[in-house]
Amino acid sequence: MVAHVTTVSFQGIEAVPVDVQVQLTGGKPVFAIVGLPDKTVAESRERIRAALYATGLALPAKHITVNLAPADLPKEGSHYDLPIALGIMAAIGALPGDQLDGYAAVGELALDGTIAPVAGVLPAAIGANALGKGLICPADCGSEAAWASPDLDIVAGRSLVQLANHFKGTQAIARPTPRMRENGPALPDLRDVKGQETAKRALEVAAAGGHHLLFVGPPGSGKSMLASRLPSILPPLEPRELLEVSMVASIAGELPEGALSSRRPFRAPHHSASMAALVGGGIRARPGEISLAHHGVLFLDEMPEFNPQVLDSLRQPLETGSVMIARANHRVSYPARIQLVAAMNPCRCGHAGDPGHVCRRGPRCADDYQERISGPLLDRIDLRVEVAAVTAADLVLPAPREGSAEVAARVARARTIQRERFAALGVEGLRTNADCSPAVVEEIARPDSSGARLLVEAAEALKLSARGYHRVLKVARTLADLDEAPKVGRIHIAEAIGYRGAGERLATAA
Repeated sequence: MVAHVTTVSFQGIEAVPVDVQVQLTGGKPVFAIVGLPDKTVAESRERIRAALYATGLALPAKHITVNLAPADLPKEGSHYDLPIALGIMAAIGALPGDQLDGYAAVGELALDGTIAPVAGVLPAAIGANALGKGLICPADCGSEAAWASPDLDIVAGRSLVQLANHFKGTQAIARPTPRMRENGPALPDLRDVKGQETAKRALEVAAAGGHHLLFVGPPGSGKSMLASRLPSILPPLEPRELLEVSMVASIAGELPEGALSSRRPFRAPHHSASMAALVGGGIRARPGEISLAHHGVLFLDEMPEFNPQVLDSLRQPLETGSVMIARANHRVSYPARIQLVAAMNPCRCGHAGDPGHVCRRGPRCADDYQERISGPLLDRIDLRVEVAAVTAADLVLPAPREGSAEVAARVARARTIQRERFAALGVEGLRTNADCSPAVVEEIARPDSSGARLLVEAAEALKLSARGYHRVLKVARTLADLDEAPKVGRIHIAEAIGYRGAGERLATAA
């Protein structure tokens, strides 16, 4: 007789069904796990043995074979502990095996028989729901699993004893309820920023249209301060976005207590981050910072200090909105629809162009520093803003009357206009102007005659690429949405070109 328990293997954020098959036969007492298990799965034998002993059960003196099918799919992670233990309990009659047929199971076992939380419970719950099954998971992950579907049958147990009693009918485990995480302290407010009106305007435009943004300026000019206030003017996650963001966070083990948050992610990796840390990878192909920032902001402070190869690895995800990690035996895809915000000094000493400053290395100091950012990557950044040093006259002024709340209201109106426009066009999957394809942006951002002439002249003067041309149109469409104007006018084209042209010196150097 073979006992069967369903579990899952994670391929990116997708949960692939795995059949745990347990067979007890006569012969020399052996506990073997086959089906391409990694070291963590192989070590589960000792955890399972100790957990069953703590529960009052002992492994029978038989040949125990556990097969994880399909056998050619690599199995990684500690979440196989619980389904293997349940399969053994069903095989020896400690659990009614027919009741396990309607469930998938994930969980790690402690030596005392308790069930420890694991990563990936939300994708596992969604996968189980797609199979028409319920989910058996750790109690600490129950709230996370409850987000998959209100109709999903969830058994969130704290120990093997509790699960056994539940299925025998002597103890009922209540279905967990979904939980939202408290947003915590208030986000930094734009009201704290004195001066820098041009940079604050660019920040508003970037938030309204989901555009990539680059701040260039001397040390202490407020570039990082401005970037850290972008989350305060972004709208909260929509339900579909919330689920996608939470699935990535679940795979990475970053959902504390299974509670979800409606705030958009804001990731700010250090410039020493490796390529695997930024775009994902490693032995188990885990999601990187760009995927953890999905539907949020990836902030790269001191951008030229990053390894140039690491920076160039962002080029494809910025275009496609996903990361494909290829290995010899499998391919893993993670979502990466992000808004890139970066900050940099104009040169290594940071004061190139400042009045009265003379660099001993001359223009070469700025050229060498800026060349660390490739032209193709710069071409994907819509707004390039030069942030001048704040003067003492600005600092003594009172705080601005307008803060993040007022700017966020305008951003929300502009995004509502965009959603309604895309819905009227019947275009699915688009939420902001930055996501538009060239064909769509040419339709929705067709400028008036004077604006079209200005755009052609600027494209020739600045030698804009085809990508740059369309990105100017996207920014102009966002500016018109902020003005609630149905048509893109010359004034919108002019401002969009100004944001693009401000960084052409960088592109020329790169």
